[in-house]
Amino acid sequence: MKAGAAGVMLGRLVTMRSYQAVLLLLAALAVFAFYYLGSGKENFSSTTRRMKASSAVDTDLLPPSSAELKMGEGKSKNLESRGVQDYHLLIMFTKVDRSPALTDKLQGALHSLVKYGKLESSEVLSLHFVTDEPSREVGKTVLRGLLQGASFKYKVIFHDVSTLTEKLFPIVEAMQKLFSAGTGTYYSDSIFFLSVALHQIMPKDISRIIQLDLDLKFQTNIRELFEEFDNFLQSSVIGIAHEMQPVYRYPHSYRHTFWQYRRENPNSKVGSPPPDGMPGFNSGVMLLNLEAMRQSQLYNQLLEPNAVRLLAEKYHFKGHLGDQDFFSMIGMEHPELFYVLDCGWNRQLCTWWKDHGYADIFDLYYRCDSHIKIIHGNCNTPIPEE
Repeated sequence: MKAGAAGVMLGRLVTMRSYQAVLLLLAALAVFAFYYLGSGKENFSSTTRRMKASSAVDTDLLPPSSAELKMGEGKSKNLESRGVQDYHLLIMFTKVDRSPALTDKLQGALHSLVKYGKLESSEVLSLHFVTDEPSREVGKTVLRGLLQGASFKYKVIFHDVSTLTEKLFPIVEAMQKLFSAGTGTYYSDSIFFLSVALHQIMPKDISRIIQLDLDLKFQTNIRELFEEFDNFLQSSVIGIAHEMQPVYRYPHSYRHTFWQYRRENPNSKVGSPPPDGMPGFNSGVMLLNLEAMRQSQLYNQLLEPNAVRLLAEKYHFKGHLGDQDFFSMIGMEHPELFYVLDCGWNRQLCTWWKDHGYADIFDLYYRCDSHIKIIHGNCNTPIPEE
């Protein structure tokens, strides 16, 4: 019996030791997971915290088939190192609570973008939206419905308008006084000079971005517009189309534009129609080579308050259209900074000037014989259905 009892005790001891060994093995695995897998999670969290407070990737709006994109903006460099090409597109979507019609414009623009958009499997469209809180929620609803049909990979990044405005104001304060419609009005907000200083605000790893108005309709693949960057000259920092009305030729009821300069310089091309004239620019479609803007000593000098003031005095210029006025003014002095987009990339529909006394010369500005790739329903002009 003693031998049998001893055998039972020995068996229990072996079982207990086996159980302890299992516990030790599990503990070791837990420590391994904590230090290796856990540290990876912590590194990702640290990367996420380093993202600027002004922006956030909305993973709820990422395509289900693109699991690798759900890592967020903090992993964008890793994606690029694996051969992924990011195309960056920026749209402002604010004050929707005051202007509900903006939602319809966003739906129209995105619907046509998704309809014609095609990218390679290694390419991603990064959609940047500048919003306030109410507009962000409306935008998310619109995006969820429209992006489900996209055939391309995409990311959605929201930027807080208040945070960006705070960063912009010191840079654009001087020009805001010259190119705004007045206190409390649409273009008086610093955010409507965003394109002017976007190179100082966006992360350095974003080298190119296209900024679009809401009131657009695509009739071609957005990728073709990004290919226009390849046509920039060495001195070009911005791609932009001409204004298609005589906006900068005649005096407004309370704005000077270039009319006095033209009166003093009757042979000047300033404000004259294309192809030989300089009619000014329209900011509905803008290709911003952020890296070239950062590197251009000339462009950054033109942002200085004294430089803005001197040019405004030379051209007797005071506008009301925000960044469009600034680009039009410096374009008269330094056209080499701009790559002029073909009119087909920003076919403006507004005919306000034709209906207000300038029908005799209107078509000199308005004519566009090119294939139309983007229709721009500016000044609330309805965009025809297909």
